[in-house]
This record gives sequence, structure tokens and C-alpha cells, in this order.
Amino acid sequence: MRGSSHLSPLTSHARLLATLGWSLVLCVAQVFLWKRRYGSQFITPQAIMSAEQRLQELNYQLPPAPKPAGVYKPVVQVGNQLYVSGHGPLKSDGTLVTGKVGSDLSQQEGFVAALQTGLAILASLKAHLGSLDRVGRTIKLLGMVNCGPDFTQHPAVINGCSELFRELYGEDGVGARSAVGMGSLPGNIA
Repeated sequence: MRGSSHLSPLTSHARLLATLGWSLVLCVAQVFLWKRRYGSQFITPQAIMSAEQRLQELNYQLPPAPKPAGVYKPVVQVGNQLYVSGHGPLKSDGTLVTGKVGSDLSQQEGFVAALQTGLAILASLKAHLGSLDRVGRTIKLLGMVNCGPDFTQHPAVINGCSELFRELYGEDGVGARSAVGMGSLPGNIA
């Protein structure tokens, strides 16, 4: 009925979501970030310092946003969510960290490769969004470690990426996570 102040539960729920406004922003193969928006004001998870400022303070340098190595897009937006394709440990000079963790690389070197992969993900997000300050929450991270069958410390390696996101976004940077070992990865990336 036109002009009625009565709303159905579905309409009320839709209006509430429209008012809160979800602005989602990330996914590494399976990483999602979100941020709430109230009106035109974005509320950052780190009220004192922005993610961009924090990145500089921690002295991390983003690599160039990686270009697709096949027929896919690095970032795809569906509604208010961004899905980020799988990324590798791209360094600022454009080279990749390669080798199997546990045989070619130590667990600590694998950790650093995972951190570098997180930086590559952030570079893609920044290229798509214009600013990392629009990211507000990690929902899910899928980490794949190139390793032999005897290596079992996959979670300790993927902590490199998870800790980076936590350093930038606080507890909002920590999401659900899977860490698995793979017999090989493209280009022998770590």
C-alpha cells in the first residue's frame, strides 16, 4: 500500500542493509574483506591510523599490481563484494619467490613468501579500489603452500599473510582460514 509506514520483514531487512551499506573488498582465491558504511562516511577498523599509513609505518612496499597470467581478472566485483584471484609471492622488483617449502626454502622463508603474497593481494586491491582504507574486514583466506609430502607446517607458513592483514586492520584483518600443502603451484612459486 502506497504511503503506508508498515514494512514487511523482508522490506525492513532490505532497508536495514541498504542503510548499513556493505562495501566488500577482498578475496585471494578465497579472501573477503568488508567494511560498513554509514551514509557517505566510511568507518575504518583502525580509528587512529589508516591502513595506508600503517603500511608505511611498518615499512612494507607494495609490489606492482600483478597482471593476469591467463584468461581471468585479478579482481571481480559482484554487488558489494570483490573477489581476488589467486596471487603469488610477487616482490617489488617484479620477481617471484620460488621453490618448495621444506626442501628448497625454510619454513621462515615460506612465511616471508606468504607475507609477500599478502602484499601482492593488497596491491591488486589498491589498484581496484584506489585506497586500502576502503578495506574493513577479512572474511576468508585460502593459503596454498608449495611443499613436499613430508612438510606439515602449512598454517605456520600462511601466518605470514594472516599476520600482515592483522597488522594493517587489527582483529578485523583476521578471518576464517584454510592452509593446505600443494604438490606444485604455477611457476613453482612458494
